[in-house]
Amino acid sequence: MPAREPRLWAVDTPHTSYVVALDDHDRLHGLHWGPRLTAEQALALLDLPASPFRPVIGREAPLDLSAASAFQYGHTGVQVRFGDGTRDLELEFREASEADDALTLVFADRHYPLEVRTRYRSHPDSDVIERSITLQNNGTEPIEVLRADSATWAVPDLDAPRLSRLHGEWGAETQLTRTPVPYGETVIGSRRGVTSHQANPWITIDDGQATETRGETWSTTLAWSGTWRITVEKDPAGRVAVSAGFGHDPVSISLVAGEVLETPVAAGLYADGGFAGAASAWHEYALAHVLPHPEEDRPVLYNSWEATEFDFTAEDQMRLAERAAAMGCELFVMDDGWFGARVSDRAGLGDWTPNPDRFPDGLGPLIKRVHETGMRFGLWVEPEMVNPDSDLYRAHPDWVYHQPHRRRSEVRQQLVLNLAKPEVAEWMHHWLDDLLSANEIDFLKWDMNRPFTEAGWPGSADPDRLWFDHTRNLYRILDRLRADHPALRIESCSSGGGRVDFGILRRTDQVWTSDNTDALDRIEIQEGFAQVYPARIMGAWVTDSPNPFTRRVIPLDFRFRVAMAGVLAVGGDLRIWSDEELARGAELVADYKRIRPVVQHGRRHPLKAGQAAGVQYDRDDTTVVLAWRHSRRLGYRDPLVKLHGLDLDGRYEDARTGRVHHGAVLATHGLDLDLGPADYASTMIELTRVR
Repeated sequence: MPAREPRLWAVDTPHTSYVVALDDHDRLHGLHWGPRLTAEQALALLDLPASPFRPVIGREAPLDLSAASAFQYGHTGVQVRFGDGTRDLELEFREASEADDALTLVFADRHYPLEVRTRYRSHPDSDVIERSITLQNNGTEPIEVLRADSATWAVPDLDAPRLSRLHGEWGAETQLTRTPVPYGETVIGSRRGVTSHQANPWITIDDGQATETRGETWSTTLAWSGTWRITVEKDPAGRVAVSAGFGHDPVSISLVAGEVLETPVAAGLYADGGFAGAASAWHEYALAHVLPHPEEDRPVLYNSWEATEFDFTAEDQMRLAERAAAMGCELFVMDDGWFGARVSDRAGLGDWTPNPDRFPDGLGPLIKRVHETGMRFGLWVEPEMVNPDSDLYRAHPDWVYHQPHRRRSEVRQQLVLNLAKPEVAEWMHHWLDDLLSANEIDFLKWDMNRPFTEAGWPGSADPDRLWFDHTRNLYRILDRLRADHPALRIESCSSGGGRVDFGILRRTDQVWTSDNTDALDRIEIQEGFAQVYPARIMGAWVTDSPNPFTRRVIPLDFRFRVAMAGVLAVGGDLRIWSDEELARGAELVADYKRIRPVVQHGRRHPLKAGQAAGVQYDRDDTTVVLAWRHSRRLGYRDPLVKLHGLDLDGRYEDARTGRVHHGAVLATHGLDLDLGPADYASTMIELTRVR
């Protein structure tokens, strides 16, 4: 990414370029985000006519470094207040530096002692560009930081820009919507202290004509697990800018003398292969540059929660483990109810020692028995929470978020610990480290079951820091645990999919997608999830029928094949499954293990054929198709489903039938799913390229 001339720079990826330049007032403009340009082509951008600017009644074109200043009437990504009340910034360019595939541009306010650095990083194997900024107070007086977005992306001019985003709620996460971008500001985000079920920090802009397989897209996602905001702004001239950052209005941080504030990464991607092409690029980026152990196959997990909830003994867990092992599960996870006085959700959170009635000899005998079955052992924890009915809360009632003279609102009879407090963070790390050191625990399911309320920190000189330092300290604890226990693997859970983002995924191995395990609902949830997150991290359970959440009755094969599109897990009460169900479950687990490397590490393509839908995964010479259909319409036979990304000159053998298909025929005419006439039909098809 060499400088094209002193005041223009291009950040190049294998197929794209992101070009920025300074004007005569040291304002940084985004000139190009799209197909890769040569050095000569990038310089030619300076010859293009300037965007129209109407002083006073209008505003300037969107800036790449969008600082609050004159004529910036819309959203600005960098906002501060100096000690004398001044809020506008007048930044002067100081220098550019390049190191480790990163470009850093340094600015300083022309009067006040504030330095601003904006950083761009690319990778030789990805078209994703990572951006962040840092603010440094080089003076002696505090500076109030009102807003510090990681990046502002200027999207090229589009006639009818369209916004894709994920919305939802508990049990209905990652619902995909695509709508025209309205004039003005569209703000999505979370004020809940976590990423949230209601929105996810990812958006995509296209020209309104893109399809799954064709068209240009511009997308961004924020690697942050706390409170956040993405602003999509369409100005009167139709130009679109997207600004992404942590925090939310009206919280702010006091930047004291000498302090540096670093923002999380906002990653951006230009792609020219439709929505599915962009999704695949995000998946490849996550596997190559986000996940801590991307090369591993995630094991088939059994979780005991829906089988027992709080009503169990150590012997019950052992019986479940034996049945799970017989089915072929590889990791047994004991969920809530193993510690303190935790026989319901009313007590015990915070008292992280084994319940003496259920585990008089500690966790050791159960862990030993699970390991004897050949499975790994995992444990549910919810470290950030406390029940008022607990020894911890009685000893430290000041350790929770609260405000003077206000109630302490409870959700699920629990409160949120103030992890921003250093003593709370140290206590949390200490007991987790002790638990892992004293027991052969292979896996933690790290849950977080409620948002912040009454988010106060009495006595703190800078109480709004809790919105940022809670997440930072969470990251530090996870980083320390992984460093000290390198064999440990972790799942992120927040009442299902309430904390899913690239920030938490840098420190965990998978996520719990949703508490809703209904297979029909999961098709929609998983489709939205896959817009940015790979199958390698998408936990998907097979549970009982009728489903515990929706009461819908769904056949076992359908439940399994929907879950096989991600990280397969089993969560039903195996004590009540029939012998036939257990035997069939074992066959389907074996099927999944055979296709697992392709699903978890391959390239994903969504499929649609009439009333049937599904996913295709490709890796090397193997193609796997998982497809399902709720019901047939008017008795029509399902059309053939066209496959993607095949070698048109190749031939592919179907493992079910032995039939050899031509790649060109599969791509242009399609594959017969052969789902039959029944409702809730499903199939798994394995194709191998033979020549």
